[in-house]
Amino acid sequence: MDFIRRHIGPTEGQVREMCKVVGVTGLSDLISKTIPNNIRCSEKLSLAEGISEEAALRELKEKMSQNEVRRSYIGMGYYGTNVPPVIQRNILENPGWYTQYTPYQAEISQGRLEALLNFQTMVCDLSGMDIANASLLDEGTAAAEAMTLAYRARGNDQKNVFLVSSACFPQTIDVVVTRAEPLGIKVKVTSPDAQSINDSVFGVLFQYPNIYGEIRNYEDVSKVAHEKSALMIVAADPLALTLLKPPGEWGADIVCGSTQRFGVPMGFGGPHAAYLAVKDEFKRSMPGRLIGMSKDPMGRPGLRLALQTREQHIRREKATSNICTAQVLLSIMASMYAVYHGPKGLRQIAQRVNGYTTCLANSIKEAGLQLKNSNWFDTLFIECDGKVREEILKRAEAGKINLNTLIPNGLAVSIDETVTERDLEMLAAVITGKKASKMRDSMLPTDLVRTSSYLTHPSFNSYHSETEFLRYVTKLQSKDLSLCQSMIPLGSCTMKLNATAEMVPVTWNEVGNVHPFAPASQTKGYQSLIKDLEDMLCKVTGFDACSLQPNAGSQGEYAGLLAIRGYHMSRGEGHRNICLIPMSAHGTNPASAAMVGMDVVAVKCDESGNVDLADLKAKAGEYGKNLAALMVTYPSTHGVFEEAITEICEVIHSHGGQVYMDGANMNAQVGLTQPLKIGADVCHLNLHKTFCIPHGGGGPGVGPIVGRAHLADFMPGHRFGIQDKKAGPVSSAPWGSASILPIPWMYIKMMGAHGLKEATEVAILNANYIAKRLDPHYPVLYKGKHGMVAHECILDLREIKKSSGIEVEDVAKRLMDYGFHAPTVSFPVAGTLMIEPTESEAQAELDRFCDAMIAIREEIREVENGKADRSNNILKNAPHTAEALLSDKWDRPYSRERAAYPVPGLRQYKFWPSVGRVDGVYGDKNLVCTCGSVSDYASN
Repeated sequence: MDFIRRHIGPTEGQVREMCKVVGVTGLSDLISKTIPNNIRCSEKLSLAEGISEEAALRELKEKMSQNEVRRSYIGMGYYGTNVPPVIQRNILENPGWYTQYTPYQAEISQGRLEALLNFQTMVCDLSGMDIANASLLDEGTAAAEAMTLAYRARGNDQKNVFLVSSACFPQTIDVVVTRAEPLGIKVKVTSPDAQSINDSVFGVLFQYPNIYGEIRNYEDVSKVAHEKSALMIVAADPLALTLLKPPGEWGADIVCGSTQRFGVPMGFGGPHAAYLAVKDEFKRSMPGRLIGMSKDPMGRPGLRLALQTREQHIRREKATSNICTAQVLLSIMASMYAVYHGPKGLRQIAQRVNGYTTCLANSIKEAGLQLKNSNWFDTLFIECDGKVREEILKRAEAGKINLNTLIPNGLAVSIDETVTERDLEMLAAVITGKKASKMRDSMLPTDLVRTSSYLTHPSFNSYHSETEFLRYVTKLQSKDLSLCQSMIPLGSCTMKLNATAEMVPVTWNEVGNVHPFAPASQTKGYQSLIKDLEDMLCKVTGFDACSLQPNAGSQGEYAGLLAIRGYHMSRGEGHRNICLIPMSAHGTNPASAAMVGMDVVAVKCDESGNVDLADLKAKAGEYGKNLAALMVTYPSTHGVFEEAITEICEVIHSHGGQVYMDGANMNAQVGLTQPLKIGADVCHLNLHKTFCIPHGGGGPGVGPIVGRAHLADFMPGHRFGIQDKKAGPVSSAPWGSASILPIPWMYIKMMGAHGLKEATEVAILNANYIAKRLDPHYPVLYKGKHGMVAHECILDLREIKKSSGIEVEDVAKRLMDYGFHAPTVSFPVAGTLMIEPTESEAQAELDRFCDAMIAIREEIREVENGKADRSNNILKNAPHTAEALLSDKWDRPYSRERAAYPVPGLRQYKFWPSVGRVDGVYGDKNLVCTCGSVSDYASN
């Protein structure tokens, strides 16, 4: 059987049967009634036909074997790390963890929410701060987010200077500069001290330890910054913080960084979980996701995403950030690394790293070489040039060792936990030509030695044997619903098969253990993979150029709009700053536009869910000379292929604007139409949706941009790999989350031109099948010209609320009792459910979901006709936990059996929610975001 049949759920017979239900003669007839003829592709994709899983793995293995995995001492935020095998196999390689969706439905997400609470606690303890988010994308973007948070808190038109230490990592400086320029923030890269902070400064950024390895006390600078109403931001190494006085104890307001070295491979740049922690006063303006404690109806603790008013779909262009995801899978790995090792284990790792660094430092001094730094944690900078430098590098080349040659006027070397005594001896010989010193005394500055405790919660002190740790991981996994249990029918989220063959290469040595700044001569495999994938994505979209650097869909939006902005400025039209956005758009769209300095003007939608063409023309005409772009999702967020899409694009072009297509719904386009065909200029693609990178519980993702040739020069550049661009970087690494790029490469290779097209056709069929079955029970809100939907459909429950008092949230929670994750709730229209089944679900699973929804409609009807109470009924009390059902007290007006087993199939297998409905209001009023404050939670 070829891979296409493995990936696509319905069999050929089921496809024929489903087409009859939908009312079409076949897939071709369905597509002709769904996608406007004028934008349909007449030729098939110019990709090869699909190959087997075994053939694809062989080809990729041969390609990636071109990488030369050397011992890298480059550092600069990326370090070798030992991934505990129990974490690699049971989390990273486990579909029970990597196929989960974002924990919007808290009751069936308690496992990963606890792991994320552990992450937040770990970050707060190590940094000395009050509150931390559940991770950001990478260290550079975390620093940029810290800067914009500080600007919102303290900045204004006169107070708009941000000081950045020149001893910060250069890639971090570059990402900060990219982010600052469109917002009118003036970044000054200097050596900040107390005298340099004046009334125009709103924030200061330091690296701790800095790029040279030096550990400095910035307490005096912090005091002056606060006197001048500026915020102190510190980018800190979490492993170093086990030995060093945390920034929160010497005046930091915001601390950020990367947890990569906590058991997450370098992976040529990512994905890795960044962190951001703040003082309590900034918690309501902190970007990203926040996990908080609340309770369920039985008073049991229940975790949830907290402070949801910060989400982009509510605040739009006023959102604190455009980041709507996190690096959940990687932050879970990092938190579990801390759980596995505990505070003592982490400290021992840090002490060994520091001790080995001291041995090397002594060897360097004994050889008569000059060190720039007088103290260190893991990094040394050797001041040398000319002949001495050449001799060291010659010995390094012979020993297949990478030193850091990226900092001017010398060489740097960073030690990590993977370094052995033998490695140390060889490294000393390479640098000095002599044996390594045996002296391992610590060289930390005495005034910055840590004395405070950390990771005191039982979670970090209870699971150090592999048996206990494995049981803890498995217990948490059992609390979470993933694709292992059922379909996850979330609209606009594309929860499809993440095939094992696609995932296998992620943990290959030649994929995971390559430094992102390694010399190009050592990364030929990656370069070949990247070129292949860029070419594939260009062929899928019809465009000319691609950048794989954005490491999330939100970053893709940002990069695409930056490209449009750069293009306008290159033509002397920098005044173009108006971005038209339909009211139905994803909330990240207006947030991204605001981040690049554009003013958002909303465009109305008509009763059919389409862009109101008259309103669009009026707005385009009104803002013509200043029109920068239109952001449009296609098919629309309402789940239809708009007939007027080409005219919409022509209107924007006629006024000198560019069209940005949000690629969130690309799963309905591949092989049938293209962003180029509809008239777009640039789009981002969610590789974690259409192209099979798993959602990982809310991240990682990849959001590359693809565009026409005239925008190519304005796609993201990078000083350590992409130097032919006019734009700065949007991510810390040149190719973003490079280690998960093998997943879409494998998917496209195995599906081929025919398979990709068929996948799109079946995705559209599955959505129409669900729409047809459920329309009599829940009206489908939007349909196309011929009564069809695209790859998703929106069910309207607003009349149900009027007749019964039942909310969409009640239906979402009751679905858990049937063993399903809810569809997307109240987006893009309040009071609706948006369903996307994808092509990977077979007819039996679609029917099981439809049967559940129809059964729930009958339960609602009992409320409507008075058989069930409007406030005390089976939906309002959902979900029902095993504990509640087994309680001695049962005072509900329906049977336990009906609550637990509403359909017979659940008697054979049932997924049980671990908590009852979590009280969100209580959680926000009583915000608890670390597990240290609820010490009894670990025993539950």
